[in-house]
Amino acid sequence: MSETQLGEIPALGKLYVGAVGAAARARLSSAPASRTLPADRHTVRGARVDLERLADFQRLVLHSASDYLPSGFVHTFAFPVAMSLMAREDFPLPLLGMVHLRNHVEHFRPIHYTEPLTVTAWAENLAGHRAGTSVELIAEVRAGTGEGMGENTGEGTGDGTGENTGENTAVVWRGRSTYLAKGVFLPRLDRPGARAPRPDFVPPQPTAQWRLGADAGRNYARVSGDFNPIHLSRLSAKALGMKRSLAHGMYLASRVVADIVQNRQEPYEWTIEFDSPVFLPATVALSISDAEGEDGYAGSTFVGWNQRSLRRNFAGSVRPL
Repeated sequence: MSETQLGEIPALGKLYVGAVGAAARARLSSAPASRTLPADRHTVRGARVDLERLADFQRLVLHSASDYLPSGFVHTFAFPVAMSLMAREDFPLPLLGMVHLRNHVEHFRPIHYTEPLTVTAWAENLAGHRAGTSVELIAEVRAGTGEGMGENTGEGTGDGTGENTGENTAVVWRGRSTYLAKGVFLPRLDRPGARAPRPDFVPPQPTAQWRLGADAGRNYARVSGDFNPIHLSRLSAKALGMKRSLAHGMYLASRVVADIVQNRQEPYEWTIEFDSPVFLPATVALSISDAEGEDGYAGSTFVGWNQRSLRRNFAGSVRPL
């Protein structure tokens, strides 16, 4: 797989503007769209965290003040590199209107805000879906500048390091995000059959309740840089087929993971699946359940839902690695 080196973390606003232009050109073009993922990785070496932005993020997701990066913040830091891949003209799916389905994150050690970080992103697993086409975006964050970075042979070892011929290349965070291009059906991709009916959701006793205002999407956009129009206002969301603006999936994930993890030092992993959007304004009921094992804390599970409709919005877990 080839590599494209970017000079800095891209600005998401510019990528969204470019995506609007690309969508307009695609409507006018008669050329067939690409049907394969780019065989390329995008990399930014030695990027630095902005301390003011980190503090704003911690306040927004109710994470205690710390010099170490919340796991959700690392996603927002790395996400523009993944998005620069999705914004390429040879990417087979439109960037605008993508639906966030799930995340799986491995957080291998505490990451201090002063550390230079190297971010690499690539795409995998273009697949048919009942409602369109799905794709997985992987972002990997390494401590250091990545200069002289060699080939990592530690994939799947569980510690995120592996044997490496370069310097400053230890993987400290890895995230896999799955997105759906709704209504986009690429040819020659197998489609799953009809999904079996889900069992009725029986909500547990809530342990918390979040009240999210109509400005929740705009507030998260300001600290994350993710100005996707479906999150900003009723009008901009309607332009992309949504009935109202909706909360960012990563805001919901970052807030619940921050609540569970706070300043835990040991390696951990977390997953979240999004079942239905949280349309704003909203009240989200939340239940977090901790488990104890022989060696102490064994992880937590969580679920969020709409108390009025009893529709589950998201569910997931946090586990020690």
